[in-house]
Amino acid sequence: MKFICLGYLDQAKYEALSEAEGKAMMEECFAYDDELRRGGHFLGGEALQNASKAVTLWVRNGKVAATDGPYAETKEQLGGILILEARNLDHAIELMSKHPGVRVGPFEIRPADEQVNALVAARDAAFAEKNSAIK
Repeated sequence: MKFICLGYLDQAKYEALSEAEGKAMMEECFAYDDELRRGGHFLGGEALQNASKAVTLWVRNGKVAATDGPYAETKEQLGGILILEARNLDHAIELMSKHPGVRVGPFEIRPADEQVNALVAARDAAFAEKNSAIK
């Protein structure tokens, strides 16, 4: 079963780390990701740049408006995602509770919506087939 793990980061807590401490934290995270890979649990992930670089889109009065900054104004901001393969939610919690990133912010773990993801995959395949016929 696939889970999307949203890793939140307390930017102030992270920035308080020395350069060496920050590098050591990243190395710990990468090493744990490798452990997840060895177990067949790491399916992918993406790190995000600082939330101050985010833009949020809104529909107001029927028009799309963009505002600078993240959607949620909280101390912890989304820092990245990790896609995890686990037997069930309890297993996902067990795996992610050992991730070093938990020390700099919370992780939110959600089951992937396999039904909608199957629709997206079918759409991707149809799009690729259509575009290969055009070339």
